[in-house]
Amino acid sequence: MQPGSPSLCVLGELVVDLLPVPEAGAGPEGTAPQYVARPGGNALNVAVAAGRLGAPVRLLARLGTGPLAVHLRRHAELAGVDTTGFVDAEEPISLAVVGVGPDGSPDYGFHVLGAADWQWTDDELARVLPADVGAVHVGSISSWTEPGSTAIAGLVDRLSGTALISVDPNIRPMLADGPVGATLGNDRAAVTRRLDALVAGADLVKVSAEDLAWLEPGTADLDDAVRRWADRGPALVVLTDGGAPLRIARPGGPVLRREIPRVDVVDTVGAGDSLAAGLLTGLLDAGLASRAALAGAPDEQLLALVDDAALVAALNCTRVGADPPTRAELDAAR
Repeated sequence: MQPGSPSLCVLGELVVDLLPVPEAGAGPEGTAPQYVARPGGNALNVAVAAGRLGAPVRLLARLGTGPLAVHLRRHAELAGVDTTGFVDAEEPISLAVVGVGPDGSPDYGFHVLGAADWQWTDDELARVLPADVGAVHVGSISSWTEPGSTAIAGLVDRLSGTALISVDPNIRPMLADGPVGATLGNDRAAVTRRLDALVAGADLVKVSAEDLAWLEPGTADLDDAVRRWADRGPALVVLTDGGAPLRIARPGGPVLRREIPRVDVVDTVGAGDSLAAGLLTGLLDAGLASRAALAGAPDEQLLALVDDAALVAALNCTRVGADPPTRAELDAAR
């Protein structure tokens, strides 16, 4: 990170993903499937993807206890991520057991009760936030789970107007509602209310069709949905829908669509995170690090950046787990 360069700050959770190793089988009786532990979590994935693309990025994360903590830190450092934003926490690291469906889509089982990620305080955030913030990205579980979500919302409110604010709801239904969500103090009404406040204060929102299905049950018209979200406050909303075209909306403007690159999909773990990182990196590279600059950018420029971000996500899908491309790999794929 160059001194004085406006940085991308990514704020959120560190998760160890246990991914299945299908070729290893499950033992003679089919009861011992093998898994490999890989670094994951929305924030870590976004930061690593941005770091590999050459962005000056600092990850703000509470690093929990356990033997895998050192691997999470090292994963970020190898991508060029500034880890001075890590807070050494006493709570355990979050764990996600991941299954992969026939179409490559992930299915998650979470072990996160009492985890480090959602225990942020105002003092901790003030201590790790750099002075040269160009953009801040928040989202996923830590942004809508108390007590840390209140501190995150306060930080977003303080940075509004001085840094580009990016939000990705990244809903995990079992943690947002129902019996498991209740152990974290979450239910649909509370999570929706917390996200409503973040979206209203955001400049950029990346949301998936799956997120919308949970947040707005019964939504059938995605064009109408992305248009409504753009009118809620953000200057730019990007809606992902699996392999379908991306939808892009700006306040008062038409819904634009962009085809995504066709690749041989291994799995889609980390695809949305890679897209967010690619877009944020492109915006910072283009000098669009304020709401005014983003709002004033022509559609053609933004669509080119969205296309680049979609390519980053597509390349990630050609590999196992969240494994986004480097800048050199992106340039070669163009």
